Amino acid sequence: MAIDLTNKTILLTGGAGFLGKAIQATLHKRGVPKSNIIIPRSASHDLTKRSNIERLFSEHHIDIVIHAAAKVGGIGANLKHPGRFFYDNLIMGVELMEVARLRCVEKFVAIGTICAYPKCAPIPFKEDDLWNGYPEETNAPYGLAKKMLLVQAQAYRQEYSMNAITLFLVNLYGEGDNFDPASSHVIPALIKKCIDAQQQGIDVIDIWGDGSATREFLHVEDAAEAIVLATEQYNSPEPVNIGKGEEISIKELVNHVCKATGYKGEIRWDTTKPNGQPRRMLDTRRAREAFGFVATIPFEKGLMKTIEWYRTHRKEL
Repeated sequence: MAIDLTNKTILLTGGAGFLGKAIQATLHKRGVPKSNIIIPRSASHDLTKRSNIERLFSEHHIDIVIHAAAKVGGIGANLKHPGRFFYDNLIMGVELMEVARLRCVEKFVAIGTICAYPKCAPIPFKEDDLWNGYPEETNAPYGLAKKMLLVQAQAYRQEYSMNAITLFLVNLYGEGDNFDPASSHVIPALIKKCIDAQQQGIDVIDIWGDGSATREFLHVEDAAEAIVLATEQYNSPEPVNIGKGEEISIKELVNHVCKATGYKGEIRWDTTKPNGQPRRMLDTRRAREAFGFVATIPFEKGLMKTIEWYRTHRKEL
């Protein structure tokens, strides 16, 4: 039976972030009142501390948890903070699900990452391949910390009959993304490089790797729709991939961003820097069959919307 979210109190971790804001908007479209969505802020509720989580559940009667909070970044950030990314992501998820279990929440939705997949899993990545190897080294601590949510969710379902589900998302992009060069992912990083170079009269930009790696990208609004659909309709222990099912090389991506932004300068590939995982693309059949999710935003349209958002807001960032 599908859950009617309109009369539920929903704890949305990471609700003030990039993905969280899109989930909020999608919940509002479903008719969920703003007052029914609880969004903890790190300044007052650091979710790596058990006491803060318990206080949050004491302050509100929570029916559903959507755990979208994450300590995340691009290859550079993962290389610089592997310990922090592992600990913060692991402890947040473990403690949050445990307190949610003790408080008898109706449903727990854990948001995982494509970084959890083995480095050389066959393309497209199928959910059954999750345990067939070690993740790509540069983001393994982050990916493995998030993958433990799947283990915990399945264990809690088995022992405590907790309705916990786990979704694995591809790389997201869209309006409101993180454009900080110290921690951003590839699309916002490229957009910023190209537009800033134009504004500053720079005729060469450096890109990590050799451009051969491939990635799959999903617009954040599509991701939010998938998460809300799963919250309403999916109640099984098996993990579910959330993506678009389209693969693009970094070299192709750079060409797209350069063309869309109007950047005509030189691209200089820094092959002393890592490519990251060789290939990434998800098999998305389970999401389509289980709860009817199909991504609808074309990549070119989503990219242009993201570029225009950055042009409008870049001085504020």
